[in-house]
Amino acid sequence: MDGRPPAAATWETARVSSVSTEHPETATPRADLVADLRRAMTGGVDDSSRRRAEYSTDASNYRVVPDVVVFPRDTDDALAALATAREHGAPITARGGGTSVAGNAVGPGVVIDFSRHLNRILEIDPSSRTARVEPGVIMSALQARARPHGLRFGPDPSTQARATLAGMIGNNACGPHAVAYGRTADNTVALDVVDGTGRRFTARAGAGALDVVPGLDALARRHLALIRTEFARFARQVSGYSLEHLAPEHGTDLAKFLVGTEGTLVTVLEATVALVPIASSPVLLALGYPDMPSAADAVPALLAHHPLAIEGLDARLLDVVRRHKGDAAVPELPPGAGWLLVEVGGDSDEHALERARAIAADAGTPPCETCPPAPRRRRCGRSGRTAPDWPGAPPMGSRRGRVGRTRPSRPSGSAPTCASSRR
Repeated sequence: MDGRPPAAATWETARVSSVSTEHPETATPRADLVADLRRAMTGGVDDSSRRRAEYSTDASNYRVVPDVVVFPRDTDDALAALATAREHGAPITARGGGTSVAGNAVGPGVVIDFSRHLNRILEIDPSSRTARVEPGVIMSALQARARPHGLRFGPDPSTQARATLAGMIGNNACGPHAVAYGRTADNTVALDVVDGTGRRFTARAGAGALDVVPGLDALARRHLALIRTEFARFARQVSGYSLEHLAPEHGTDLAKFLVGTEGTLVTVLEATVALVPIASSPVLLALGYPDMPSAADAVPALLAHHPLAIEGLDARLLDVVRRHKGDAAVPELPPGAGWLLVEVGGDSDEHALERARAIAADAGTPPCETCPPAPRRRRCGRSGRTAPDWPGAPPMGSRRGRVGRTRPSRPSGSAPTCASSRR
């Protein structure tokens, strides 16, 4: 032995190489685990060097090589994989699109990829404005299915074309429209989950909701004063154990509490999420500032107008896009080195434009540009991480001009007139 503790030796992650993928002392435990997984599951079980290398990274800078990657075909298959891993004492990492930038989608032991097979949208109920989904559903697929009903899922992270709903539940994803619609936790109704002991239950809100986890209700009541004073102190407190949801004034909501716990408490098998109406007549307002700190200082005044979304954009990011894709890839924006892109809705086109004018008046900057509601928006350039999927937005490529193009400056003290939109 080389002095390592036995547990570390048992589940040490081996370096993937063309010569050897196993340390001698880990070969037997991993081989037994893989064999038992193959007997228990109907879905794929892959411990090849290539597959383990593929799943050793996500969108972060971390690299952790798993022992095996499995692809459950249905819920029973996922439960079988979890039970087998539990019998072997193997760590579990549930994975969807691998879009995490903090290493949340990598880990030793068993990686369970839910995105390959468990990716069905089970139900969309327009009357209750809810959807039932399997854990591997891609967020943009849910948006596409909900759109004909005039509905959408509120939070929309920049990775929505790849991120799965269970992954968004794991890290309590937000996105620019969280300003209007809240975080993923705020849009989660119920979760079908299994915990580390193999106990399966439905997490909901209301009286008796905590009874499914023995001792949780007593724990929450015992620390209620601490929970009320130290948790939920700011709106974007998104990761970790959001115990405030267990308080009676927050609905005693076990489902919302589990959102953001990164798979450390449960594995999600199915989710019921809330949908919101797609905003009519959305207007996109671009506000130019000398730098990003100045743009950030303006945000509190803009929030008072209840916009649908606010997104910050730095000139350095645009410089990178321009270097790689040319000037034509960068849409026209007002002069500045930092911008806020503000989306606002209204009951009609004119009402939305009126709200945009009010925001411009409180923006603290003269340089601004407005994209009118669709369909008049076709010629309007715009930017933002999630802009391609903003309802009513023009297609990518319908851009003109260049960011930062010199324009005549307005007289000092004059009111912004940016809401006289481009046509």
